[in-house]
Amino acid sequence: MTEALSELSTYIREARPTLVEDVFIAYGELTLLTAGANVVDLLTFLRDDPRCAFVNFIDACGVDYPARVKRFDVVYHLMSPKQNQRIRVKLATAEEEPVPSVTSVYPGADWAEREAWDMYGILFTGHPDLRRILTDYGFEGHPLRKDFPTTGFVEVRYDDSLKRVVYEPVELRQEFRSFDFLSPWEGPEYVLPGDEKANT
Repeated sequence: MTEALSELSTYIREARPTLVEDVFIAYGELTLLTAGANVVDLLTFLRDDPRCAFVNFIDACGVDYPARVKRFDVVYHLMSPKQNQRIRVKLATAEEEPVPSVTSVYPGADWAEREAWDMYGILFTGHPDLRRILTDYGFEGHPLRKDFPTTGFVEVRYDDSLKRVVYEPVELRQEFRSFDFLSPWEGPEYVLPGDEKANT
C-alpha cells in the first residue's frame, strides 16, 4: 500500500507541481498540502484525472491552532473506489481569510463547509448557502474554537410548553464533589454498609 501511495504522490507532484506545496504519507493515507487559492483546481484534478479518480467526497473539517498566524487548517478527505485509496488535502487559512468553496467540484461538501463555518468560523467564498447548521440562529461564537469558553452564561433548551427554544442563565444542578478514586473495597477507612457485621 505504501508503494502505491508513493507512486501516486510522485505522479501528482509531477502532474500538478504548482498546486501542491508538500506531499507526505501519514496514518496510512497520502496527504497533500496546498494553498487556499489552489484548492478548487487541485480537487478538480484529483476527481477528473483517470489515474487518481477520487470521485467520492468523504468529509471536510476544520482544525484550530490559535497560536499560529494562519490559525485554521481545512482538511478534505476523498476516496477513489477505482484505486481503492483515500487521500487527505490540507490547507492553512487565517481567521479573516476566506477559503474558496469546493461545492462546485463536490456538491456533498455543502453541509461539511457549513459545519466548519458554524463550529470554527472558517469563511467559504462562493458557497451557495453559508449559514449555521448545528447551533441556533442567534448563537454567538464558534464552539469548537480553542478559545471558546467551556462554560457560558446562558444555556439553551427546548421548552415543550412554550413550543420554542428558551435561553436561561446557567444553573449547575450538582454540587462540586471530591472523589478519592480508590477501590471501594481497599481504599476507604470508613465502614461500608453491610461490613459492620464482618468484624463481629
